Amino acid sequence: MDRFDAMQAFARVVETGSFTKAAETLRISRTSVTQLVQQLEARLRVRLLNRTTRQVNVTADGAAYYERVLRLLADMDDAETSLSDASASPRGRLRVDVPSPFARMVLVPALPAFHARYPEIQLDLGVSDRKVDLIGENVDCVIRGGELQDQSLRARRVADLRLGVYASPGYLAMAGVPRHPGELEDSHHRIVGYLWARLGRALPYAMQRGGERLSVHGRYALAVDDGNAYLQAGLAGLGILWLPDYMARPHLASGELARLFEDWDMETMPMYLAYPPNRHVSAKLRAFIDWVVELMERQA
Repeated sequence: MDRFDAMQAFARVVETGSFTKAAETLRISRTSVTQLVQQLEARLRVRLLNRTTRQVNVTADGAAYYERVLRLLADMDDAETSLSDASASPRGRLRVDVPSPFARMVLVPALPAFHARYPEIQLDLGVSDRKVDLIGENVDCVIRGGELQDQSLRARRVADLRLGVYASPGYLAMAGVPRHPGELEDSHHRIVGYLWARLGRALPYAMQRGGERLSVHGRYALAVDDGNAYLQAGLAGLGILWLPDYMARPHLASGELARLFEDWDMETMPMYLAYPPNRHVSAKLRAFIDWVVELMERQA
């Protein structure tokens, strides 16, 4: 039995709550995970997990051992990355999930510079706006806009995105140019709705001008749960959009979008990079986090 492999398999079963999911994330067979955990229990002469046909629960001894295993695995990773060549060049596979517009317009175009700096880091990039189970899906980190709902995650605020209200010239020619955000309520105007993955519904937008404040819900003919589809719906004239500056900028320059309510202010949207609370921040993840912070500072 390889004790490192056995500890890693045990830790992943605890984190995912399943031998099958642990096997999938480790990319080995379920039988191998089961055997590794059984061999570990035999060596320790203690039951670490209670298994039933429906679920796996960690025992009291297993919970205590799990905390020590996490520290041991983290120390082993630190020992490897502390070597001069490893420290200078972090290496390994990193699983990241980011919103689709951010990937297309910001992250992917900048990745050649990242790989030039860190040629030994292999990125597995998930591109989605869905809610990601970081532990169950073995994802190292996610980048998301908006306030974090899962307060158990560790997170770093990497940007504050400025927002504006936009519409296509075709939409404005058809529906007219609204002069006040209140016109978007109970009128012939339409917005494009964005369905937040963590809530499954659209949210109102808070706007302010001097002492005047209001929350705009609007009425929509279409609501989507993907940022790229949201932008394309606005470009197609299906309604009014609320966009971060980085998404609107090229289409504003090309004349595909026009900005509305320029004398109104909106709260910025925070953007976070989040990762599991019990996951050691490896050298490769630390390098990626610091690089994203640099990237967003340049964008700002």
